[in-house]
Amino acid sequence: MVDSILRLPIVISRTGLSRATIYLKISQGKFPQPISLGARAVGWWESEINSWLDSLKRTGIDNLKEVSK
Repeated sequence: MVDSILRLPIVISRTGLSRATIYLKISQGKFPQPISLGARAVGWWESEINSWLDSLKRTGIDNLKEVSK
């Protein structure tokens, strides 16, 4: 299986989170770290985003709502 790199618009679409919330969760250690693709470009490994989404299913959506407060 090939692990694709997802850019921010796709990550936003898959997670339902805003850009600001994604970066807040990264700073809190609650979201996968992006990888640098160049001077002004980042992406995320698709497998890491899928694993993060799977962990939400296991622990419950309340963990996601916690950030919005």
